[in-house]
Amino acid sequence: MAKDNQVLQSLYQIKKGSVRLSSPTALPMASGYLYNQNMLMQLNCRGYARAQFMQPEPAKYSHGPTLEAKTFIQPEQSFYKHHPGRFFYLKNKDTKQIASVPYEPCRVAPSKYMFDQQLDQIRWEVVYQQVKVTVVVQLANEYSAELWQVTLKNISKADANLSLYPCFSIGYQSWMYREAYYDETIQGVLAKSITPYQRLEDYYANQSLKDCTYLLAGTAPDYWQCDLTSFEGEGGLSSPAQIHAERLNNQAARYEDSIALMQYDLVLKAGSQKSYCFAFGPANNSDEIAQLRTAIFNGEQFRKGAAFSAQVKPVLKLQGDDEFQHFINDWLPNQVNYHGTLNRLTTDPQTRNYLQDAIGMNFIKPGHTRNVLLRSLSQQRKNGEMPDGILLSEAAELKYINQVPHADANIWLPITLLSYLNETNDTSILDELVPFADDELLTPVYQHVELALEYVLNQRDDRGLCLIYQGDWCDPMNMVGHKGKGVSSWLSLALAYAIKSWIEVIENYGGHLIQAVETLSRLNQLVEELNYTVNLYCWEGDWYARGITDDNKLFGVAEDVEGRIYLNPQSWALLSGAATVAKKYTLLNEVERQLNTPFGVMMLAPSYTSFREDVGRLTQKYPGTAENGSVYNHAAIFYAYALYQIGEYNQAYQVITKMLPSVKDIETRGQLPNFIPNYYRGAYFQFPSHAGRSSQMLNTGTVAWLYRCIVEELCGLKGGAGQLVVEPKLPDAIEHLSGQRNFMGANIEFSIEKHTGDSIKLTVNGQEITGNRITDIEKGASYQLKIKVPR
Repeated sequence: MAKDNQVLQSLYQIKKGSVRLSSPTALPMASGYLYNQNMLMQLNCRGYARAQFMQPEPAKYSHGPTLEAKTFIQPEQSFYKHHPGRFFYLKNKDTKQIASVPYEPCRVAPSKYMFDQQLDQIRWEVVYQQVKVTVVVQLANEYSAELWQVTLKNISKADANLSLYPCFSIGYQSWMYREAYYDETIQGVLAKSITPYQRLEDYYANQSLKDCTYLLAGTAPDYWQCDLTSFEGEGGLSSPAQIHAERLNNQAARYEDSIALMQYDLVLKAGSQKSYCFAFGPANNSDEIAQLRTAIFNGEQFRKGAAFSAQVKPVLKLQGDDEFQHFINDWLPNQVNYHGTLNRLTTDPQTRNYLQDAIGMNFIKPGHTRNVLLRSLSQQRKNGEMPDGILLSEAAELKYINQVPHADANIWLPITLLSYLNETNDTSILDELVPFADDELLTPVYQHVELALEYVLNQRDDRGLCLIYQGDWCDPMNMVGHKGKGVSSWLSLALAYAIKSWIEVIENYGGHLIQAVETLSRLNQLVEELNYTVNLYCWEGDWYARGITDDNKLFGVAEDVEGRIYLNPQSWALLSGAATVAKKYTLLNEVERQLNTPFGVMMLAPSYTSFREDVGRLTQKYPGTAENGSVYNHAAIFYAYALYQIGEYNQAYQVITKMLPSVKDIETRGQLPNFIPNYYRGAYFQFPSHAGRSSQMLNTGTVAWLYRCIVEELCGLKGGAGQLVVEPKLPDAIEHLSGQRNFMGANIEFSIEKHTGDSIKLTVNGQEITGNRITDIEKGASYQLKIKVPR
């Protein structure tokens, strides 16, 4: 039975820099995450963990007990007893009772529980039998290391005779070589392995790999254990034989499943406390571990920990104390920065992801976006073609999905470039000289962009629609055009929008580019032609079809039993200007009727329940997951952004707010409002009992566009030609909005209110101004901006 709102409200709290959960069982999949420049760690509220670091390819140092496949982060992963975790067993030596913190694997109900995700740390406060256990973890700032501190406090009036057992999973590291033992020289557990190889050249390449895992202790333990099977005995992890024994048996693991386990015996006087510190992570060899030990435990380093995540400096801070404002101030820029910092834990990010993630970084580190644009263009071919993935190092290579030809990579260049210029007014980038991947000829950025657009324009069929090949933004749509004939309505509309973006770049920032200016008339004509062509061939009934297959069959139309309507063509028809006024409201009604759900707007409907050979891999995904009809937040944010452009502020705001769990649906979604997942389960009208579940995946292009929506559309504080264009788009639900906006080095304190007039009114530093643009903005200056918008 669903809990009432008051109970659910007490279940979790979101405050400044903190999201808290008060039960280990109400949201068993809920998690937090920490990251630095080298690694990402997701920690489940019950103690399970997923951690990866870059070397330079992603790797793990804590494994399950069986050989694991190497793959990218997967959605909706379940936890199991031997899933890698970070646990602290606690035993009362007088009563022989045992428990584990945070909750797994003993699953003994605590008398008090609190999981607290903060920007730079995750902490638990758990009480068992009058012993308060506080666990805090941070990541080191400069290397791949988890920094743990556990504090036991006796809150009873009698002495407590206890044993504490830090327990960190190591698991099955390698079939070739694996062992673990306690090494007194590093005062910790050292687990060694060798990455398997066959080719001689791989031996030399593997020398730099961090195949060791360590658990270092600030205080030497009384006993230790590394053999997982011997530790468990017949009781398993929930009631291990050696926890029930007097002491661990100091046993190494020799080509056996490993665990890093220590024992501390202590007597806590009433009211007293004791703390222990640990470091856990990967290393190349014992010498490196010794150096890490010195760096971590000597001086103040361990106490200071790392504030990498907390160092994010976003351009926007809203005033207020509601959940939405806290998310916008803290967790949205944090997730945006994660994408920009770690590139989704890959050395060859998909071009569309790399460029769109950089849109979000405009509002945090615009210099990063500049570098992304230049790096991307340096890997463009001279014929204008962009690669499917961007290589981040000389050793990187295109892998997995980036070996499949997709048709959309080029269109993100002008869209990202315009966003960068709007935020920085850095017109010098247009003249920056960049070589090609297949030609060292130094060519200005603006010519690279022109070549990129021309390339896509040349990849059209006789009708003038863009060929899709083996996918566009929807990369699993791999069989629509694999014969070279299928076309994408979305890509055709996206090309029109990309050209519109390039037109805006030229008009606002490229006046000195005479050659580019001379193309404006042709560019405007191309937009009209593309929009006309899509309307001619792809408007079917009351909405836009998704495309036309190799066999000349229109799909995403009313006659389709499954995949009848797709969201993306509707959104981008609004952005490109293809949709006339009549078409706008017709398609909006159909999106509302067929795609909208309590958990957000679905990517398509109905979800495919059987394979459709002329659409492809998308239709083989489980109904309601990922691209097959989930509430795919990246597609949803395109829709919200498009709604803002046509003045549908209320609908746009509803789309955005549905991306976050709320008190009414947090149990169904199963996650905290500390990040936006790539999807929530869809197929709402087909499988309503499973709809709304979070994928629990951090990686999503949603957050870059969402940040853009908040800064430029909701708050209406958007750059343009070196000026601040003020056009707030408040929904009916918001009467007043205020905060700080940093723009081009100036600090702007703003306040937005509704009034009964029919036009916007601006006051800057007490002086009313005409129009809605603030000009002559000075770096380092402060401005008081008061805005009144029509009700």
